[in-house]
Amino acid sequence: MSNVERIFHSLLFEVLALILGVTVAALFLDHNKSLLTGLGIAFSVIAMAWNYFYNLIFDHYFGQERLSRGLKIRIYHAVFFELGFLIVSTPLIMWVLELNFINALLIDIGAAIFFAVYALAFNWCYDVLRHRYYAKKLTP
Repeated sequence: MSNVERIFHSLLFEVLALILGVTVAALFLDHNKSLLTGLGIAFSVIAMAWNYFYNLIFDHYFGQERLSRGLKIRIYHAVFFELGFLIVSTPLIMWVLELNFINALLIDIGAAIFFAVYALAFNWCYDVLRHRYYAKKLTP
């Protein structure tokens, strides 16, 4: 995957994640939607940077051929991404939403589970659609 495609992949992932995340957060949290949107945007920016470097490392160890990755590798990919992100996101949730550590951690774990499933589905769909796109381009 080229750097340009990695950036496109990350932006598409984050735009859809922001829409879903703020919508779901507004349903469960008693906070101003603009505050949740701001927090979501901050998370998106942090996640895009983390996503870029995380995927470079992951591809180095698991290869560039993403389509051949099975469910087990995709679950590892999503879970370890979210665990790394928890390190940054929990303190940010505590600060912005003025919550104690336990409440922020519980919210963050719920969000991590939600986004791990989202990441699994998004990346699998992206890889399949990417493969179909390039297969059509190569077919005369």
